[in-house]
Amino acid sequence: MDLNHVELSPSMLTSLYKSSLIESEIIPGTKKAGQINDIAEKSAKPIPAETASWKWLGNNLKHIIIIVNNREVVYLPDNELTFLTGILTACKLTIADVVIINLNNHPQVSYKELTSFFKSRVVLLFDIEPTSFGLPIDFPQYQIQSFASNTFLYSPSLEELENDKLEKSKLWVSLKRLFNL
Repeated sequence: MDLNHVELSPSMLTSLYKSSLIESEIIPGTKKAGQINDIAEKSAKPIPAETASWKWLGNNLKHIIIIVNNREVVYLPDNELTFLTGILTACKLTIADVVIINLNNHPQVSYKELTSFFKSRVVLLFDIEPTSFGLPIDFPQYQIQSFASNTFLYSPSLEELENDKLEKSKLWVSLKRLFNL
């Protein structure tokens, strides 16, 4: 089985995409027939009206936000998602433990909104400079930075990391410190 032919059961799919299987324009209680499939409807949690248009991947079980910026896909291309999943596995985490936000879908959102809504404790910025994310502080790549009850880590894009062994090792050193591995 290759990456393009992965078969997931309906229950696995809904556990991975609890919030994102529901169209963002549909407000709970106003469903029209055929707009939401039964599996997604049964497992979906109501989304507050002010965030109904937000798109994210993951269940945020450990309050870790992963911020990317990709113009071509909703979250990440398959190869980058596979690479990220490998990074998470090495950190003893899964997609369910984190939430992945593509800033391209939310250009005006501030770090305060995201960290507050997701009750984050760790924020990983991939190819998003801290100041462009709205942080009032700037810090270099791979430096673990505490600010506003969160720990931030800024690194190059997943695409760049995947193809550069040295950068990948720098990220791994920081992740080991961050997650006490």
